[in-house]
Amino acid sequence: MAKRLILCDCLGSQRVDPARLSDITGLACSRIHTALCTTEIDSAAQALEGGEAIIACAQEQRRFEELADDLGLDTPQFLDIRDRAGWTDDNDASPKMAALIAEAQLDAPVVKTRDVTSQGACLIIGQGAVVFDAADQLADTLSVTVYQTDDSDLPTTRRYEIVRGRLKSATGTLGQFDLRFDRLQQVQPGGRGNPALGPAQDGAETGCDLILDLSGDLPLFPAPQKRDGYLRADPGNPIAVARAVFDAAQHIGTFEKPLHVALDPLLCAHSRAGQTGCSRCLDACPTGAITPDGDHVSIDPMICAGCGACAALCPSGAIRYDAPPVEVLFTRIRVLAETYLAAGGQAPRLLIHDTDHGAQMIGFAARFARGLPADVIPLSVEALAGVGHAEMLAALAAGFTRVEVLLSPTSDRDTITREQRLAAALSAPDQTGILDLTDPEALSDHLYGTPVGPAEVTPILPMGSRRQVTRLAVRALHPDADAPIPLPEGAPYGAVLVDTEACTLCLACASLCPSGALMDNPDMPQLRFQEDACLQCGICTTVCPENAIALEPRFDPTDAALGQSVLNEEEPFACIDCGALFGVKSTIERISEKLAGKHSMFGTNDAARLIQMCDNCRVKAQFKSTDNPFAAADRPRVRTTDDYLSKRKDH
Repeated sequence: MAKRLILCDCLGSQRVDPARLSDITGLACSRIHTALCTTEIDSAAQALEGGEAIIACAQEQRRFEELADDLGLDTPQFLDIRDRAGWTDDNDASPKMAALIAEAQLDAPVVKTRDVTSQGACLIIGQGAVVFDAADQLADTLSVTVYQTDDSDLPTTRRYEIVRGRLKSATGTLGQFDLRFDRLQQVQPGGRGNPALGPAQDGAETGCDLILDLSGDLPLFPAPQKRDGYLRADPGNPIAVARAVFDAAQHIGTFEKPLHVALDPLLCAHSRAGQTGCSRCLDACPTGAITPDGDHVSIDPMICAGCGACAALCPSGAIRYDAPPVEVLFTRIRVLAETYLAAGGQAPRLLIHDTDHGAQMIGFAARFARGLPADVIPLSVEALAGVGHAEMLAALAAGFTRVEVLLSPTSDRDTITREQRLAAALSAPDQTGILDLTDPEALSDHLYGTPVGPAEVTPILPMGSRRQVTRLAVRALHPDADAPIPLPEGAPYGAVLVDTEACTLCLACASLCPSGALMDNPDMPQLRFQEDACLQCGICTTVCPENAIALEPRFDPTDAALGQSVLNEEEPFACIDCGALFGVKSTIERISEKLAGKHSMFGTNDAARLIQMCDNCRVKAQFKSTDNPFAAADRPRVRTTDDYLSKRKDH
C-alpha cells in the first residue's frame, strides 16, 4: 500500500502546495485541511483507517496517537513541516518541505541496546532532615540506605538503614554502583533511647542501583548530569529535592541502555611500545567512560552518555558513533540537498541542531518571530558534538552553501569549535559557523541577515569512512588545488618532516607507526611516507632517538598524498667479506670510527673487522677465531646411574 501524506495548513497559517509536493516526493497527498486535529478529526480517522498515513503535524502527535489507539490501528508516522518550513516570512517553502519529507522517508536504523536492571537499592547522601524526609518518601518504593554526612540526631525508624563514615570512592552507573567507605558505622538495632552507632570499620565495600545526592557538595562523578542513576539536587531548594525524589522512585525495573559508540582497537593510535600518541578521545570524554588499555583505549558502554565527541575527534576511525552510524547522517545530508535542489531550490543552507534545545528554538522562532528562511534546512541530531568536520564538509560538497551549528547550553563547545575551525580551514572561512544563541528572535534575525551566494560545487556522493568522505569533499570544494592546505595545530591530517642530517635511519618510527604511514624498504636503507594515512598522532616524534622528526598539520588534496614519498635514504654498507649489502653505510662507518681500537671488545684488527661484516660472515669469523668458545674440547658426558653402579661393581 502506497504511503499518503495528510496535510493541514493549521488554521490557514501556512502555505502548502500538495500538487507540487506530490510531484517532488512521489507521495500521494491529501487535500489541504484547516483544523485536522479538531473540527476535521473525522478526516484524520478516515486517513488512519486507510493505512500508511503520514501526518504532517508534530504538535498534535499525541492526539493522533490516541485516535489511532481508539480505532485499534497502528501508530502512524509523523513529521513537522510547519515549524521547520511552513511558518516563515519567505513566500515559497515547497522545496524545503519536499526535502524534509524525503528525509523523513529514510529507514531509521535499529539502535543497539543493552538491558540494565535496577532492583531499587538506593543510597541517599546528605545531612539533616532533608535526607530523612526523602528516605521516608522513598522507603515504600525503594530499598533505601541513608549515608548521613553530619552528626545530627538519628531517627528511631527501621524503615531504612542509616550509616556514617567517609566515602572514599564511588564508581559505576545505574544498576551497578560500587562504593568504598572508611570509618563506616551502622546503626545498632537494639537498646533504649536514641539509636547508637556500631564500631567503625575501614575498607568497607558495598553497592547500590542508584544514588540520590542531596549533600550539596561537589558531585561524585564527572559530568554528573550524564551519569545514569546518579541524581543530584540542591538541599536548599525544596522543589528541586521533590523532583529528584520523584525521579528516584522511577528508577526501578529493566531499562534499555543505548550502545552509542563502537570501538575497533586495531585502528586505535593511542600508544605503541609504552609511548603515548593520540589522546583526543581521552581528553574530550566528559564522563570518564574512556580509559587507556595498553596500546589502545577501552570504552565502558554503561558509563558512555553518547555525546559523540570521541567519534568526531578520532583521527583513525577506531571510534565510530553507532546510534545511528555516521553513514546514516551522510545519507540524510545527501537526501536533503538533492531533494531541495531537484525541487528548484537555490543555494540551500544547513542548520544542524540537537533534538532538545535546538528544536525548541526553531519552534519558538517559527511561532513568535520570522521562523527560518526558506533556504535554511534544519537537521536534527541526537549528539551535537558528534558532528565533526567530515559531516560539515560533506554537506558543503553535497550542495549546501553554508553549514551552521546551533549550540545548546550543555553543548561541548570545545569539540564543536575545534571541528568547525578545521572544516573552515578545509573549505572557506564563510561557509561554516557556530551559533551560540538563546533568543529565538535573534536566531531568525541572524539567518535572514546572512548573505548567501550560489553553490559552486559538483555534488559528491558521501560514502566511506569519515576520512574518505573528507578527502572526497575537499577535492570537490578545491578542484584546482595543487598545493597542501595549512591546517590548525592538532589537526588529524598532515606531513612528517625529517631532518636528514640527524636521522640515522634506525626506523623506530616506521616500526611503531600505528597507521602504516611511515614505512621502511626491505631492499635498502630508506624511510618512506604516505601522507594520506598519517594521523598526526605524534608517536614518531616521541620515539625518535635523534629528535629528527617534526609534524606539519596540513591537507594535501592532490593524488600525491595517496602515493609514497622518500623522506630519507642512504647508501647501504657492503660486507667486507662477502659483499652483501646490510645496514647504513654512514652508521657502520661511524660505529667503526668510535669503537675500532678504542673498545676492549674491538681492540684487535680481526675484532674490529666484525663491525663491517654481515650477520652470516660475523658468525663464521667468530667461529674460526682462536678464542672461539665453540672451539673448546667436547663437554664431559653426563654421568648416569649406570655409571655409578658399574663403578661400585668394579670395587
